[in-house]
Amino acid sequence: MKVKDMTVTALFAAMICVMAPWSFSAGAVPITLATLAIYLASLVLGWKRATAAVVIYILLGAVGVPVFSNLTGGLQKLVGPTGGYIVGYIPLVLIAGLIADRLENAWGYVIALLAGTLALYALGTAWFCVSLGKDLGYAMGVCVLPFLPGDAIKVALATVIAVKLRPLVKKELH
Repeated sequence: MKVKDMTVTALFAAMICVMAPWSFSAGAVPITLATLAIYLASLVLGWKRATAAVVIYILLGAVGVPVFSNLTGGLQKLVGPTGGYIVGYIPLVLIAGLIADRLENAWGYVIALLAGTLALYALGTAWFCVSLGKDLGYAMGVCVLPFLPGDAIKVALATVIAVKLRPLVKKELH
């Protein structure tokens, strides 16, 4: 990695760390700005740098830095019932970044984020069901359905920003 790559990756990791703790309780799973930050990283950085930024964020949280929702951190958060959503940021960013790297336009970005979010919901919801012994219907009602409107807004916002920002970042890094 070049110094520019490392710098941009670190800046996006920092952005995720700053935005993710902003949350409010919506039942079993908090609503945070983490997905917006990760959506932006996925679209703007491409899959490699975005994945590195997300892994840095998760590792910082795992060692106790309060970067998860409500300024929490630690391994207990990762292995708890909602930890699958945090771990699910990795397939989200991989899938969304890979698609965005190939479909570099607004509709491609929307498709990328929807596919990545589907992976996030699948992993996080399965993890939630297994860790709490809940059925899929219950988990969908508390872990997925309440988040769909907010995630749709985040997808739209990230797409609008990325259409302008990605070409600038790409130009600087190449």
